[in-house]
Amino acid sequence: MPHKASFDRLHSIVARLRAPDGCPWDREQTPATLRGNIIEEAYELVEAINEGDPAHVREEAGDLYLLVTMVARMYEEEGSFSASDVLETISDKLVRRHPHVFGESDADTPDKVVAQWNDIKEKVEGRRKKDSILDGVSRALPPLERAYKLQKKAAKAGFDWEKPEDVWAKAAEELEEARVEATAAHGEADRARLEGELGDLLFSVVNVSRYLGVDPAVALHRTIEKFSTRFRHVEKRMAENGIPMERGRLEDMDRFWEEAKKLG
Repeated sequence: MPHKASFDRLHSIVARLRAPDGCPWDREQTPATLRGNIIEEAYELVEAINEGDPAHVREEAGDLYLLVTMVARMYEEEGSFSASDVLETISDKLVRRHPHVFGESDADTPDKVVAQWNDIKEKVEGRRKKDSILDGVSRALPPLERAYKLQKKAAKAGFDWEKPEDVWAKAAEELEEARVEATAAHGEADRARLEGELGDLLFSVVNVSRYLGVDPAVALHRTIEKFSTRFRHVEKRMAENGIPMERGRLEDMDRFWEEAKKLG
């Protein structure tokens, strides 16, 4: 099916779902209520890409297309803009910001393309020049991703560790400071300081990951999946042996956890 026909079909389905006699759930949604769904579906698309399963990627990409189309339709209903306006806006932007493809520019390296992109934003589109290079990182990003991107921006400007041992030493320092604060924490003020120290620790671990060329979000997602698989094995084996999942059963859980580790 041609691309236009496929999008027209999706848009017509969304419009039908949002109609007065459509789906009660879809009708009560707003752009604000869908924010969490958009983030979740974006992560699920990333997970599918990591799995390397094209069929799963196709499904998750569809879910994300659906939510974007729903949001556009909501603004269309109130007369702000249409789904077509959204597509035309991004198409115009892509052509405008790629003169090396659609015009006469000779930007022939990724760095030149990025510099040109930013120059067009400021001089052609009239975007306000950033007060800081960090302004280019969205505040709406989840904390882990935002920390990673902020550190990358700072490092590109030369604000970075010189040797691998320095970044490891900083992480060790923050770990010790968090441990000391946790031992001393008693009241609300202490809890606030503990929160600060744990934040410093997490930030330093992200820095280690970035310095070593590893995306911390990807690394954490991988570990989460590994933990989930092993814990499910523990649950299954505990049930098979008639052992309840509760405090005081850690020895049994550890035994099945080690069993899960051997399975991969």
